[in-house]
Amino acid sequence: MADIDTVRERVAGAKRLAVLTGAGMSAESGVPTFRGPGGLWRNHRAEDLATPEAFSRDPKLVWEWYDMRRTKVAQAAPNAGHHALVALENRLPGFSLITQNVDGLHRLAGSTDPVEMHGNIWKVRCTACNGITEDRRVPIPIPPSCNVCGALLRPHIVWFGESLDADVLERAFAAFEYCDVALIVGTSGVVQPAASLAGLARRVGAFVAEINPEPTPATEAVDVALLGKAGEILPQLVPG
Repeated sequence: MADIDTVRERVAGAKRLAVLTGAGMSAESGVPTFRGPGGLWRNHRAEDLATPEAFSRDPKLVWEWYDMRRTKVAQAAPNAGHHALVALENRLPGFSLITQNVDGLHRLAGSTDPVEMHGNIWKVRCTACNGITEDRRVPIPIPPSCNVCGALLRPHIVWFGESLDADVLERAFAAFEYCDVALIVGTSGVVQPAASLAGLARRVGAFVAEINPEPTPATEAVDVALLGKAGEILPQLVPG
């Protein structure tokens, strides 16, 4: 309880609060991670489907996989942790939310401007005109086509082997470079470049707290590690 009180006080006094969320946050809402043990789909690994090469080779197969994912995400709802971050955003003018998740649950909860580092599963991008639109159809016609030019659409997701958008990276790093308090929530701390954000915050003198059910590679480097679920801990950090 003393650690939670410390983090709550730091959050309440923050001029600039930066938050990074990862797959653990979405898992509490029932969103599968689709990677690692048990992550096979039709004998395919996620790492073999979420690539530009896989899409070029068999766009129908890739879209069938994403349609399955979208169907599962559509059944999920924001949890108490998502709503707590909305409450923090409403109370703290210097609030920034960076997420590695693509499920759109932060926006659904009411977060107004989350930085989605890896894209959004509900957005599609034209392979010809590059137009980006939201498409929440479940199921989605396979393969979907652009309403503007008729070309093939792809998920607006950063796939393995692709670079993150430069503007997205700039916003993410700026949030942690200029924060005075940082929260690292539900992320393994191993996927770059997000894994470097906690260290960046520490280097600029920010207070850094981690919220995870289990220790991660970042645990020893933060000021306070709160072991537990985001949906249980984050609501306790919202100033009264």
